[in-house]
Amino acid sequence: MSESPGVAPIKAIEDKWKLLPAFLEVRGLIKQHLDSFNHFIAKEIKSVLRANQRITCESDANWYVKYLDIRVGKPEIEEGFNVVRTTSPHECRLRDITYCAPINVDIEYMRGPQKVIRNDHTIGRMPLMLRSANCVLNNKTYNELVALNECPYDPGGYFVINGSEKVILIHEQLSRNRILIEEGPICQVTSTTAERKSRTNLIINKKGQIVMKHNSFLDEGIPIFIVFKAIGFESESEIVELICGTTSATDGIDPSLLIPSIEVCHKSQIWTSDLALKYMANKLKSKTQFFGKPEWNTERRKPAVEIVRELLATTIVAHIPVKDFNFRLKAIYLAQMVKRLICAISDPSFIDDRDYYGNKRLELAGSLIAILFEDLLKRFNSELRTIADKNIPKIKVSQFDIVKHMRQDLITNGLINAIATGNWTLKRFKMERVGVSQVLSRLSYISCLGMMTRINSQFEKTRKTSGPRSLQASQWGLVCPCDTPEGESCGLIKNLALMTHITTDVDEDAVIRICLNIGLVQDIVLCSSGALINKNYLVFVNGLIIGVTIDPQRLVTSLRSLRRSNFMSEFVSISLNRLHRAVYIATDGGRLCRPYIIVNTRLGVPKVMAKHMEALSRGIMGFEDFIREGLVEYLDVNEASDTHIALYETNIKTGVTTHLEIEPFTLLGVCAGVIPYPHCNQSPRNTYQCAMGKQAMGTIGLNQRQRIDTLMYLLAYPQRPVVKTKPIELIHYDKLPAGANAMVAVMSYSG
Repeated sequence: MSESPGVAPIKAIEDKWKLLPAFLEVRGLIKQHLDSFNHFIAKEIKSVLRANQRITCESDANWYVKYLDIRVGKPEIEEGFNVVRTTSPHECRLRDITYCAPINVDIEYMRGPQKVIRNDHTIGRMPLMLRSANCVLNNKTYNELVALNECPYDPGGYFVINGSEKVILIHEQLSRNRILIEEGPICQVTSTTAERKSRTNLIINKKGQIVMKHNSFLDEGIPIFIVFKAIGFESESEIVELICGTTSATDGIDPSLLIPSIEVCHKSQIWTSDLALKYMANKLKSKTQFFGKPEWNTERRKPAVEIVRELLATTIVAHIPVKDFNFRLKAIYLAQMVKRLICAISDPSFIDDRDYYGNKRLELAGSLIAILFEDLLKRFNSELRTIADKNIPKIKVSQFDIVKHMRQDLITNGLINAIATGNWTLKRFKMERVGVSQVLSRLSYISCLGMMTRINSQFEKTRKTSGPRSLQASQWGLVCPCDTPEGESCGLIKNLALMTHITTDVDEDAVIRICLNIGLVQDIVLCSSGALINKNYLVFVNGLIIGVTIDPQRLVTSLRSLRRSNFMSEFVSISLNRLHRAVYIATDGGRLCRPYIIVNTRLGVPKVMAKHMEALSRGIMGFEDFIREGLVEYLDVNEASDTHIALYETNIKTGVTTHLEIEPFTLLGVCAGVIPYPHCNQSPRNTYQCAMGKQAMGTIGLNQRQRIDTLMYLLAYPQRPVVKTKPIELIHYDKLPAGANAMVAVMSYSG
């Protein structure tokens, strides 16, 4: 990027912070809840339906129901029999009803001999998130919101269920489909696909053998070489080459560590794939157990060897696809797991930190409602199948019309009860969670905002461990360092910082296509030898190995420049890990990221100039334009650890610095941003203020006179703060103030 004369880089800080209000208009704070819910309504609900598209029954081979499309409508209420009209959130609050919209499907089904297509049939009702794409408040102006009795500064992002406001909190989880090495060393992979979840562990037992542990097999585990033989790798030297890249101890990993594992095979006299499958069949926990749909009763009489083959294909390291029992990809992945495990014995730097924020994913309302909806749809479909099985033999087939048997209340009540009580109970994954949603706190405007950005950890509060509670260096700029409760939940409940954004899922196929077409990645299918795989860097996309690359740095640079030129989504993260000898590309949802200004490393100059800031303040450019033109980009934790970020322009080192911080005060959250001069306080004072600032009495919203709350605290004369911080204006706290200025009056005694 050539510098034109007369255009100076930003020297004045006062210009640069204007990127913040521009960012808050499109992303951040509450927008992640809305983005997640909109993504669910637009994309995920359709893919859930596609996975459960057909219903068939046993009593009539020709009968079927097929879903063609699904849509969520606009919010409405039924005023009586078939009298339907649109509604607003304010009316739902006053009348204690649920703010929801119909879920309509187009179906094609058999009624007797003829095929019937029926459009816009309602199968249930979906509670709507306020300010989401389908809500009546979406894209309304200030005056239109006032006409609807809504506070224009109200953030939205919550649900109205039976008149009370409920928030689905953000939940923190370990990331899925990634290899994690823990102390011990234990190599753990938690796989999640649309069909199943499974956890596969590799451990080294007391005899020095590497064994694979999985719920389906007995507790002692299966020796890893037997697993390799079961999936078709019968030659031991080939397996050693896959793991170590060579059969000599000269470079890399010492193959002699694998000798105890190989000896187990010889002692058990397992030479071929069939013998290995039989050995594993004897180690199955229960022979009759078959992991499929309950309606396949005919499948139960499968031989145990077949069950083991299916388990290996579908359940062990479940996220690696196996087509027509071709296990090559899965073998390469297992070999990488073994390799990392062996490396961790001699080198502790291979052990992963569970609390590192790059290994975490945040679950938002969209993904939580998606798994709940899928469970309910499966129940709905199986109920229809049962009805069809009962009724078709009884009645003459011509009269049987399945539409009359479609009950709306199953899906509706399932969704409403879950959000109302906060209990997520899924039969499929045996998942039972409590406290997923909570009542929105309306003590003051700031307590409402603070609740929307709260992150809940899955960790038990009673355990006295300091690891998950301590402030991680990787949380810099993503999680507020001050805002956490004191007491037992200290450090487990966190709050988002001002400029954090949580990603939603991006299609990975497009990214894989780009990687393979760019000419720097050799497809993993074409890699014939283990030596070739281990000599070069592996390329992972969302935990799936797609190929190897000879020049990882060039690949990373090319992919980043493609992302800055809008050839892929701005939220794709590309990071290089020299320790693992791998390039990691992530497109999955739930990663935390934040925007940084890109610095021209060769010249040591930020790409954002004074002319850009002028265009922003005149309204010619928005935040999205900065990203589109490659001036600003989002970095997540894994990618940020691969870059050099300067706090201020004066810290930029030519040839080293890659990014510049937009504004350092954005590392604080909503509540801490309100504190004036927080850097002059003792650290726990800021934490106390974050907890108590939410209880300051004041105004809860501009529509407080229209609302009818059981408990509402109002202050007749809130005062303007003497000292104002920038975040106060950004979050409109100056429009809805709370509290009063503390005054210390000193009067001399003697005059």
